[in-house]
Amino acid sequence: MFTNPILLIEDEENDVFFLKRAMTKAGMTNQVFVACDGQQAIDYLQGAGKFAERERFPLPGIVLLDLKLPLVMGLDVLKWIRQQSGLAPIVIILSSSREERDIAEAYRLGANAYLVKPVEPTKLEAMVKAMSTFWLTQNTPPPAASESREETFADPQLRFFDKDWRPAQTRALEHATQHSSGRAQ
Repeated sequence: MFTNPILLIEDEENDVFFLKRAMTKAGMTNQVFVACDGQQAIDYLQGAGKFAERERFPLPGIVLLDLKLPLVMGLDVLKWIRQQSGLAPIVIILSSSREERDIAEAYRLGANAYLVKPVEPTKLEAMVKAMSTFWLTQNTPPPAASESREETFADPQLRFFDKDWRPAQTRALEHATQHSSGRAQ
């Protein structure tokens, strides 16, 4: 079972309350930290200012991210997260927006999932339970960034099994071509 902390980035106090209540009802025991705006979320993830003590404010394994946030919007927070080589959390968008452009942009920027917040408490509890079952119980998260740093290309979403980023077939063909042209001379 996944026990890393969760960072909930949500500016609406009622949504925070109902999400935490749904998490408790779903049996989630992960520590939940809350950032109430996009800049506070970035500060938390950077370990800046009041979040400098990593023992007290550990990096989350899962980020639950609202889109409509004060100071820095959710999609900008997502973009920032995916540009950081030392961060690889699962990012789940929790938004009231059903707009196709928001959904498409969230996935384009690297969201792992996009969930529309239900209004009814029982539907929210069912959604949180399903999220917990998949992301916290069944999913295998990526290794910590420090464990796989050599395998990671500039884009943290692209991982390769060796330092040479070219496909194996291309390297083999180049190798064969070099040897055959070397024999011909």
